[in-house]
Amino acid sequence: MSQLYRQISKEDLVKAIKQAKESSKKRNFLQSVELILAISGLDLKKPENRIRMVIRLPHKSSKVKKIAVFADGAVAEAAEKAGVDRVIRDKEIDDFAGSKKDIKKLAKEYDFFLAEPRFMAKIGRAMGSVLGPRNKMPQILPPNVDVKAVVEGLRSSVSVNVRNNPMVAVAIGTEDMSEEELAENALAVIDAISGKLPEKAFIKKIYVKTTMGPSIRVM
Repeated sequence: MSQLYRQISKEDLVKAIKQAKESSKKRNFLQSVELILAISGLDLKKPENRIRMVIRLPHKSSKVKKIAVFADGAVAEAAEKAGVDRVIRDKEIDDFAGSKKDIKKLAKEYDFFLAEPRFMAKIGRAMGSVLGPRNKMPQILPPNVDVKAVVEGLRSSVSVNVRNNPMVAVAIGTEDMSEEELAENALAVIDAISGKLPEKAFIKKIYVKTTMGPSIRVM
């Protein structure tokens, strides 16, 4: 596990998040609060150093994460009962195959995708070239899994994909959340990323900002 060059505290984050909120002009929409991590010493030419993960946050954002599920039959019914935003059935996957424009629209609309294992190969062929680079390839729903529990977990999660640049930028919540809640969400991301870094890599800089506001350096 890699370590920060100095330990970051919740108090540091609370102070910076408060400053980020106060520095941001009032907008006519609910702004996200973003966490930016600059990583040093991470050789991304080595595939094993690339980071792709879903991190569950302790506090759910006011902006509800949208989830789509590739499923049929009983799993599709369970997904609908779990309150997913869309169920994409087998035939629809074939319909998407010929239109990158529609797949891009789908990827933009939903935050997370889930899928039955039997559909993964077809999804890869039909949509992989669009979903893959956007870190939107579906998570597999194992047999007999509690679909509702998986969906609820994703509602308060963020997706991270460190592939081309040694940097993480994720929304940790919204400006209407308390500084303490946002700081705890930020710490969850920082801890998860630190735990994935190789020995010589470390988080060098940390910033927070609102969607349209200036970046505030935490460390």
